[in-house]
Amino acid sequence: MKVWQSLLLVVAALVFEQGVFGHADLARAQNNYPNRPLQLVVTVPPGGAADLVARIVGAKLADALGQSVVTSNRGGAGGTIAAAAVAKSDPDGYTLLLNTIATHGIGPHIYANLPYDPVKDFSPVILVAKLPLIMAVNAELPAQSVNDVIALAKARPGQLSFASAGNGGAPHLAGELFKSLTGTDLLHVPYRGSGPAVVDLVAGRIAMMFDAVPSLLPFITAGKLRVLAAASPERHRLLPDVPSFAELGYPKMDIALWYGIAAPGGTPAPIVQRLNSELIKILDMPDIRKSLADQGADVKSGSPEDFATFMREEQARWGAVVKQAGIKPE
Repeated sequence: MKVWQSLLLVVAALVFEQGVFGHADLARAQNNYPNRPLQLVVTVPPGGAADLVARIVGAKLADALGQSVVTSNRGGAGGTIAAAAVAKSDPDGYTLLLNTIATHGIGPHIYANLPYDPVKDFSPVILVAKLPLIMAVNAELPAQSVNDVIALAKARPGQLSFASAGNGGAPHLAGELFKSLTGTDLLHVPYRGSGPAVVDLVAGRIAMMFDAVPSLLPFITAGKLRVLAAASPERHRLLPDVPSFAELGYPKMDIALWYGIAAPGGTPAPIVQRLNSELIKILDMPDIRKSLADQGADVKSGSPEDFATFMREEQARWGAVVKQAGIKPE
């Protein structure tokens, strides 16, 4: 009996020692954070709005933390490949995701076997920016207003087409929401990215598209596209003469690309708070606000809890739209 008691005491002492030193090691790691480069994973190839936001914010974050922030582009499957990679990373604050409406708003309802849990597998850090979508039509389409488009669509059910950058993205869901709110039947034509979709829109092979301003504005300025409305409560700052859908009687037609930063689930709270604190200061810098505003973005901020609430609301909202539109999980 005494032997067993001695063994139990030894085991208990070892467990206690491991616990004490384990917590001490964790505390030291948090206090020394960061002591090596960070990786910011982006869900699309280089060159898009998400990539631009990541590089603008990442450069400032590197200055603030005293460590380089490497942007890593991993496109595919609506951003879920990149999101899954970050979800499986060590929760130490060195791998971050520029998450989006696709990965944490729409994707959970579109993909049948999502390789991550959008809530449990991530620690929200901050909402960075929102880019409201606009509705643009080919300049040759005989439609000068949203009401004209609705009339054309009702006269030709299922024939008037709208393009998107792919199934399940914000531009696709914007079209589905428009159909639902206006009682129209439009033909969805998905593309592999915004670029080829815009090419066909400009060429007149597609009638209309919902997208962020940066990809459409050059062709609007050149007179090849006509913008009819902004999918936001207020008019778009870069298109002050264009009405918002809210003005036209469709306040629910409010949809934007959004970008936030999230860490793997289980990332220690002090690290999340450090990142949040630095990013709040970065997003308040005049040059950052101007850089993002020049791209048509509305700069955001807030606490990790604010971002978590925002993402829950987005998932609930787009889940209802997906269900109503009859979009089947892939």
